[in-house]
Amino acid sequence: MLKFEVIPVTPFEQNCTLLWDEATRDAVLIDAGGDIPKLTVALNKHQLTLKALWLTHGHLDHVGAVGQLAREYGVPVLGPNEEERFWLDALPMQAKMFRFPTPEPVVVTTWLNAGDTLTLGRYCFEVRYTPGHTPGHVVIYSEDLGLVWTGDVLFAGAVGRTDFPRGDHAQLMDSIRRELFSLPPETRLIAGHGPMSTIGHEMRTNPFVAGRAG
Repeated sequence: MLKFEVIPVTPFEQNCTLLWDEATRDAVLIDAGGDIPKLTVALNKHQLTLKALWLTHGHLDHVGAVGQLAREYGVPVLGPNEEERFWLDALPMQAKMFRFPTPEPVVVTTWLNAGDTLTLGRYCFEVRYTPGHTPGHVVIYSEDLGLVWTGDVLFAGAVGRTDFPRGDHAQLMDSIRRELFSLPPETRLIAGHGPMSTIGHEMRTNPFVAGRAG
C-alpha cells in the first residue's frame, strides 16, 4: 500500500511530498524544495529508505534541497523534462533573487518525457508533459492512488504564473485541458502550493479554467 505525507517547505510553503511503499519502506521525495532537517526527520520517523528524488520543474522552491539530498543519500534525480535545464542551471541566480542560500547544484540522472513511467516498489506512475508555467514542467499521475502531483500548473482555485522566462499562458491552458482535465474527475491533486483538491472540482469551479474541459 502506498502512503504519503505532504510537508510544506521554504518560506513559499511549497508542498514537498514524502511518498512510500508501506510494505518495503522504500520512499521518494517529490519536489524537495528545502528545509532538509524537516525532510530528514520525516524519513526517520517513518523508518523509510529514500530511493529517489522526483521533480516536476526547476524553480528554486521545488528543487532547493535536491542537490544536497542526492549527494548525502546517494539517490538518483528523476525529472523534470530537459527543457527545464536552463532553470536548474540558473539556481544561483534564483537564490540571489529571492534571498535564499545558494543550493548545491542539481544533477539530473534521468530527464522525463511524456509517457515515461516512474516506479516505487510494485507501483507505477505516469509522467505527463505540461509546459506553460515553465517549458519543461511535468506532472506525475498515480492511477493506483487516484492522485496527481500538479506542481505549479494547477492549484485549488488558481493556475500557475506564466510571467517567468519562457512561460506561456496559452500553452499552460492547453496543458491543463489536455493532460489534467482528461483524468478521472475524482482524481485528487496535490499542487505545489495550497490545499488539495480534485480534478472535477477544478473543472467546475476554478475561475481560471472552468469550462475549458473540451
